[in-house]
Amino acid sequence: MKSKERSRPPLIVDIEGNSREDGPGIRSVIFFKGCPLNCLWCQNPESKKKEAELWWDREKCIGCGDCIKVCPAEAISEDNPFFIDRNLCALCLRCVEVCPSTALRRVGREMTVEEIVREVVSYRPFFDTSGGGVTLSGGEPTLPIEFTSVLLKRFKEEGIHTLLETAGLFDFGEFESLLLPYLDMIYFDIKFIDPREHERYCGVDNERILENFLLLRARSRTGHFELIPRTPLIPGITDRETNIQALTDFYSHHQVRKTILLPNNPAWIQKLARIGRKDPFKNKNPIRKFYDPENEKRIREYFLKHGIEASFG
Repeated sequence: MKSKERSRPPLIVDIEGNSREDGPGIRSVIFFKGCPLNCLWCQNPESKKKEAELWWDREKCIGCGDCIKVCPAEAISEDNPFFIDRNLCALCLRCVEVCPSTALRRVGREMTVEEIVREVVSYRPFFDTSGGGVTLSGGEPTLPIEFTSVLLKRFKEEGIHTLLETAGLFDFGEFESLLLPYLDMIYFDIKFIDPREHERYCGVDNERILENFLLLRARSRTGHFELIPRTPLIPGITDRETNIQALTDFYSHHQVRKTILLPNNPAWIQKLARIGRKDPFKNKNPIRKFYDPENEKRIREYFLKHGIEASFG
């Protein structure tokens, strides 16, 4: 990858100002656009592609037809399954400009490092009173690694606690030199131990991901940053007994004593139609529901039985 491509500003999906779910204290969460994985249950499917996308919310649409009239590509029609034919859409955004109800909007905006820092710093009083800070999420913040390095360095210059959420698929040498010096905490996603299962549900195998975790695990012993693995609990997929056992064995073998579990939240399914994508779990009812609290309790107790503290994110 050319340096220019790696350092140019990525698209930002959103900056959430007051989150209590993405690290300690009250945090600002920056959602990057673009991810090297393709997890079927992605909680932020609008962050998978690096390119901007067009979002249409049926519930907000008032049916005025103004967007249909102004679309030069004739990509918008009530006869389209997702209202917009993304194969025809040139993303000119004329429809967004005339939409009176904000049912149509662009997903992904360009922001400079200083624009991001300025917005996040405005929340500093909440960080200071709660022990919070900034969380880089996505998507995958390590894709534009040089840009992310500069951004993290600026946050440290501002004295802000930094946390990175990552799927773990990156070049470790670059990560260690460009990002690690400016990180206080890392949430590292480990979805499967079995590489075949990982490739089946996430699009790539997990050999490098597990290697990167172990390398970071070794570096974390210096105490300069905290590393915590996370696993989404997807009914019938990641929460299967064989996978939970494999995760427990992996953590126990490498002296990992803390993990975070992310129970399935079906809200992501509604996002798929809004960005013109099909639901891969259309006929699987458990995935279309909030996660069973009894399963949460059972899995948590299993980890605890093996000396691993499991909290819920």
